[in-house]
Amino acid sequence: MLIALLLDRLIGWPDWVFQRLSHPVVWIGKLISLAEISFNQTSQTDQAQKFLGAITIIGVISICGFAGFIVMSILPSGFWGMILTALIAWPFLASKSLADHVMAVARPLVADNLAEARQAVSMIVGRDAEEMESTAISRAAIESLAENTSDGIIAPVFWGAFFGLPGLIIYKAINTADSMIGYRNARYLHFGWASAKLDDLVNLIPARLTGGLYALTSPQRQFVFAIMQRDAPQHRSPNAGWPESALAASLGVRLSGPRHYEGTPTNDPWLNATGKDPEPRDIVIGLSRYNYVLCAMAGLLLVGALFLG
Repeated sequence: MLIALLLDRLIGWPDWVFQRLSHPVVWIGKLISLAEISFNQTSQTDQAQKFLGAITIIGVISICGFAGFIVMSILPSGFWGMILTALIAWPFLASKSLADHVMAVARPLVADNLAEARQAVSMIVGRDAEEMESTAISRAAIESLAENTSDGIIAPVFWGAFFGLPGLIIYKAINTADSMIGYRNARYLHFGWASAKLDDLVNLIPARLTGGLYALTSPQRQFVFAIMQRDAPQHRSPNAGWPESALAASLGVRLSGPRHYEGTPTNDPWLNATGKDPEPRDIVIGLSRYNYVLCAMAGLLLVGALFLG
């Protein structure tokens, strides 16, 4: 997992590979989409939708876990087995992709190009971006950076380190299902219920680990730890509040708060409410803190490899 993390942060998933082979998460997404089209019928009762949604996610993770187990069983042991495992694990991480997408918001925002910044931020958040001003765009980008540090990097590394390729692939299947069918709208409220709850469960430890790493690598670590412990439980998500509140305190900004999702206003509480409103430069600083977190995670993996491997 350490090798996979280093490869992904430095290289990312190359476009020429994506054009020829696509991406393993895309394959998982197609499997989920096929199951959703087959089983999710709005004419069904709420309980039937929940049941079929649960069967869907169980089937998806069974297929993905079995595939991971088969691949692991045929890989050689020793040095070459380690290298091959790292190469297979590599595309399931998203460290360079996340940094690139967040920087794509920061660049036009710093240049005061709101139209391009709105387009870029709409690629990484689900809220309405058409009327966003600079502060709202900065807030959304930083929140996405914090939450996806956990979902896209720390969590898959965590489950891969403990349970190998099956753990890594099962996690990505659950997280992908949540991002596709875990919405609270008319189509997915009941069908995606099991996927959303399972995603909450598998992210419990990684989200808190991510928040802890943001706090640990902050210049004001005691303050950040205190704000995180105070504010994270107030977030609508049982997990997202931990990395978001830690990064908010680390940057001295306030995050979350009121926003619009699919045209509906929310009145969420602020994280680090006494902080200032974020500015474009805070996104860039946030990316530097993000890199510190990745270095800290790499350090944990190295210690594990040296002393527990």
